[in-house]
Amino acid sequence: MTVEVLYFDGCPGHEALLPRLRRLLDEAGFAFEIHLRRVDSPEAAERARFLGSPTVRIDGGDVEPAAAERTDYGLKCRLYATEDGLRGMPPDDWIRTALATGRTGR
Repeated sequence: MTVEVLYFDGCPGHEALLPRLRRLLDEAGFAFEIHLRRVDSPEAAERARFLGSPTVRIDGGDVEPAAAERTDYGLKCRLYATEDGLRGMPPDDWIRTALATGRTGR
């Protein structure tokens, strides 16, 4: 299993996410390395289908269930539409679900 965090310089969200993501991996019993992937240009954002920082992908699929339907790629801080409103990080439940079931928003 590959766990990847995509980010761009200028948005601090990925730094705050990393400890949480490590804790969720530990809780799920996974000892996977988290790969950081910096996106550094609008062209790279398009190629990577980068929806903003931070983006969490497990085995290449975004943890956001509706990510496959989105096309708003670019260098920006990402906002996640959660049950509690817009947040700068994906909810723990999305990450847990992706880890447990492999169901990701590809």
